[in-house]
Amino acid sequence: MQLRNSGNAYGTVSKTFHWLTALLILTAIPLGLIGEDLPQDTSAEVARKALVFSIHKTIGVTIFFVALLRILWALTEAKPDPVHADRRAETFLAEAVHWSLYAALVVVPLSGWIGHAAAEGFAPIYWPFGQSLPLVPKSTAVEHLAFTTHWVFTKVLIGALILHVAGAVKHALLDRDGTVSRMWFGAGGPARPSHGEHPGAAILLAAAVYVFGGVAVLALSYEGTTQSTGAIGGTGDWQVEDGRIDIVVRQMGAEIEGRFADWSADIAFSEDPSDGRYGEVTVNVDIPSLTLGSVTSQALGENYFDAENHPTATFDALILPADDGYLADGTLSLAGETADVSFPFTLDIDGDTARMEGQVTLDRRDFAIGEGQTNPDTLGFDVVVDIALTAIRQ
Repeated sequence: MQLRNSGNAYGTVSKTFHWLTALLILTAIPLGLIGEDLPQDTSAEVARKALVFSIHKTIGVTIFFVALLRILWALTEAKPDPVHADRRAETFLAEAVHWSLYAALVVVPLSGWIGHAAAEGFAPIYWPFGQSLPLVPKSTAVEHLAFTTHWVFTKVLIGALILHVAGAVKHALLDRDGTVSRMWFGAGGPARPSHGEHPGAAILLAAAVYVFGGVAVLALSYEGTTQSTGAIGGTGDWQVEDGRIDIVVRQMGAEIEGRFADWSADIAFSEDPSDGRYGEVTVNVDIPSLTLGSVTSQALGENYFDAENHPTATFDALILPADDGYLADGTLSLAGETADVSFPFTLDIDGDTARMEGQVTLDRRDFAIGEGQTNPDTLGFDVVVDIALTAIRQ
């Protein structure tokens, strides 16, 4: 058994790396595509989708480490001499495809891993070292950039893989020159020294592919951040200057934090109550502005917030006194359903500036969100809504 490469064949180490990588790639890519298309209308379907993505991610992390070892081996080990050394252009392009493929085997799983670490919840990686990464914060912006990178360079990976397989088929069926057999176990004949050329120029061409890919990532990331991030205001005798509406849900046993970026509040409030009330408030929330970790697109879908058919949620309430602070008592219209909601909050008024904070727990079933998902371990029933704002008296 020949461990190292020779002039006419690859060694056992290179062959093992090659076929192990091929097996992992040809498993991970279909799993990712299947996972994207799986429905998630019921608890069982959500669990199945999470399982598929967990396996996909776990294989991806494995590919990352295998790829690092393979690249280190390729950089220190001479390749067998080209079968057709006179076909310089063909040899050069084959080498460039190889290095594009090598780079993709690092960039694609690493970007997916970073996106997973930056996101909140959904589909854990099956390994004992936790789900986070050093220096990677829980951040929607980091998550978006990482998954955009993952999406772009997955296309590079698939393209390089297709070219690699096409080249192998050409050598096997048209040239019949034994190139493919050199990568199979037990093939190659007596070893002879390699005189393979340094792949520097081919690496530069592969690097150029990744420069263009990086430009595409930046362009797509910029496009993805053009969404408004905080259209707050409204009418009434108090004008909201800034604030936030955050939510927390539990999925697959993990908390996922989200935020609505665009909303407005119309507030009529008097410090001296009249007829037992301080005033009234109407809050309009732009549902498509929600970010909810790695499940944002699913949360906006038809079986959840149904953002396309119900793009606005409205809370109409009277502001009443409470034992500890105030109570906004009214109705919330969300995802085509309306339910009574009592929202307790505190209020600190300093001159013409008011600061408000409050929290309430809603039951998603009151709004038919995630209808059919009856297992709270898969998708929790409770949704915690946390609101804070600063308003100026007009």
